[in-house]
Amino acid sequence: MDRETATPQVDEIPGTKARERVEYHGSFAAPSTYVYEFVWDTTAPATGPFCTDADDNVLMDFTSHVAAAPLGYNNPDLLERMEEFDVVDPLKIAGQDFYTTAGDPGNVDYPGPAELMDRLTDVSPDYMDTVFLSNSGAEAVENALKICYDDTAGKYGITFEGAFHGRTLGTLSLNRSKEVYRRKFPELGSIQDVPFCRDRGCSPATCECGFFAGDTSQLRRMLDSETGHVNADEVAYLIMEPIQGEGGYHVPSDAFLEEVADICEEHDILLIADEIQSGIGRTGEFWASDDFPIEPDVICAAKGARVGATIASKDVFPGEKSRLSSTWGAGDIVDSLQGALTIDVIREQDLMDNAVERGRQAKAELADEDLANAVDVRGKGLMLAVEFDTKKRRDDVQEAAMKRGLLTLGCGHKTLRLLPPMDVREREISMAVRLLSEAAEAAA
Repeated sequence: MDRETATPQVDEIPGTKARERVEYHGSFAAPSTYVYEFVWDTTAPATGPFCTDADDNVLMDFTSHVAAAPLGYNNPDLLERMEEFDVVDPLKIAGQDFYTTAGDPGNVDYPGPAELMDRLTDVSPDYMDTVFLSNSGAEAVENALKICYDDTAGKYGITFEGAFHGRTLGTLSLNRSKEVYRRKFPELGSIQDVPFCRDRGCSPATCECGFFAGDTSQLRRMLDSETGHVNADEVAYLIMEPIQGEGGYHVPSDAFLEEVADICEEHDILLIADEIQSGIGRTGEFWASDDFPIEPDVICAAKGARVGATIASKDVFPGEKSRLSSTWGAGDIVDSLQGALTIDVIREQDLMDNAVERGRQAKAELADEDLANAVDVRGKGLMLAVEFDTKKRRDDVQEAAMKRGLLTLGCGHKTLRLLPPMDVREREISMAVRLLSEAAEAAA
């Protein structure tokens, strides 16, 4: 497949083979979150955002597997480096009990868990020098909670309306997006929530989300020593997505973030930044929080990092042996290699600059198209969203786009998110915008 000339080519989707595969898969799999009957053929041609399904349809994937494939399909630089690695067995070891190396630690051709952690601290704020690797984003958040509870001995956690932090029992307790995620499941106690800003340009005077009210904020009122209902000295952490993902791709205002930062500093509250979807360069900064007026004490990463990672200073992490552990944490040899090389490719190819430029292009072209029944276009870098007038409209646009060969994802209540690969090209953005415009017109 030639990326320079590739275009979406759709006959019937889902086709016969895709429907058969979905039926076979579903005969064993528990019900989950499958969006639609797209079946990627892993043996067929694919490059950049282009992939082939089970029935030989060629599609543009603007989901990047929910940001877990930041370089799209078969990035040549990444594959070339990984192909030199001879597959061994086991590829996963008990990485919290044993170490791995692939040669001289000072000059490793095949970076492993240690090199990945080195790279993660290098791209993080200077005061973050320690990493705990795990299997997933939910585990990254779980361990962030654990180290904050341990460091502060506090009992309260603060989360935000619209938040999504994972699907383990601990992380579910923090979620405030869809009710179905938490229904009938037991939860951590003492989790408080406040509104999340939904207007990038708002101020305390113009706030409509409810965070600011009168001459103060709900968060400040909650923690007030005389009139509040939460003792600030007993707060273990405040956790937030710098840009909300599942909740609707909301980019908060500086006024909101400055208030959060000031309150955390005033009360010495640990701030956890959940960068699982927004991190690894997608917004144009390595971490979305780098461009915002907050200084997180803990960063949670996964998806684009290819493994879960909890990043903080050594002082925040417990010093006692066995306080943290995980059988496969720091033990997935291939994923750690891929994660380290992904960071290398992003930096070497200036893909964060590309994210800014192509994101700016996408928003401009979406505005020019004036998509039918779209009420907002927002985002930062290549973390983009189009909000429609109703949920049904959003769903209809998503289906119509797939029929034309463009894969997208829903989020929030009536929003469509666009997550192209970070090396997406100008013609690919224009092609996707045109397809989305046709889909919106069809859904109208």
